[in-house]
Amino acid sequence: MRRRTWRPGLVIACRVAGCWVLALAALRPAIAVAQDPASVPPAAPTAQQTSPQDQADDNGQDFTRPLNLLQLRDSYRTAPGSGGAPGTTRQVTSDVATLRADGRIQLAPQWTLGLRTDLPYVAKNPINSDNPGGNYLFGVGDSDVQAALLHEFDARWAAGVGARLIVPTGGDILGSGKWRIMPGAAVRYALLEVGPNSYVEPLVRYDVSFAGDPAKRNISNLQFAPTVNLGLPDRWFLTFYPSADIRVNYGDPVTGQTGRLFVPFDVMVGRKLTADLSLSLEVSVPIVKDYPVYDFKSEIRLNKSF
Repeated sequence: MRRRTWRPGLVIACRVAGCWVLALAALRPAIAVAQDPASVPPAAPTAQQTSPQDQADDNGQDFTRPLNLLQLRDSYRTAPGSGGAPGTTRQVTSDVATLRADGRIQLAPQWTLGLRTDLPYVAKNPINSDNPGGNYLFGVGDSDVQAALLHEFDARWAAGVGARLIVPTGGDILGSGKWRIMPGAAVRYALLEVGPNSYVEPLVRYDVSFAGDPAKRNISNLQFAPTVNLGLPDRWFLTFYPSADIRVNYGDPVTGQTGRLFVPFDVMVGRKLTADLSLSLEVSVPIVKDYPVYDFKSEIRLNKSF
């Protein structure tokens, strides 16, 4: 693993500024539509009518409607970490570039098998016996594979269940050092009156370790995302809680933990650049941080569907 000193302050400023620019650009057409008295909500289409439009407007975040896609994601976060002396803490910065591949297999007219795999490349500056200076370390993080069985009931309702297997390819420093399984489920209710690709989709999953380095902390936490996705004019979209970052920790405590609960404010804004290409920016900050998952998080996603 390569080591390098890096000052991330400029990165944070650029990403926060970029978030505000994208958010303002996304909300302007939505406000204009809301102020237009001639705007009328579209009639609720049937399941057969929504399928082609949903495919064109799907931004790749809907658990119940997987796409055949490749995603390049860059995630930047800061979190409390162990300091150089026993009992002290410091901020640890992680920058993770992830290549994600999704696939869908149509089993029957209303049944789909969704497949996913992630391969992360991590830059991180922890302090430990192998890195006492807190320099940046670079290498592959923990990879994962996921399968989910999904059913579309009608034009409004869909649901799915699945599981993700996380492999400790990142070792003890850039990964958790643990084999983990993450079963989960989601239910989607389409907001057809609001617009295309608008929906409410609560998702819940449980991340638990079952093997690996016995010296590393055991992982056991409940994760939840009350996702609300709003399709805006000109192919923009705004998503609240796109990630399952609301968490309750039942496993071993982490640095700085005083309770079990972590609740952030999490929002994403993006645009479908073409029918098969979308770009988005997610920003998240803690509201309740008794279980400190992060102090700040931003993610940029570029999706290419096929």
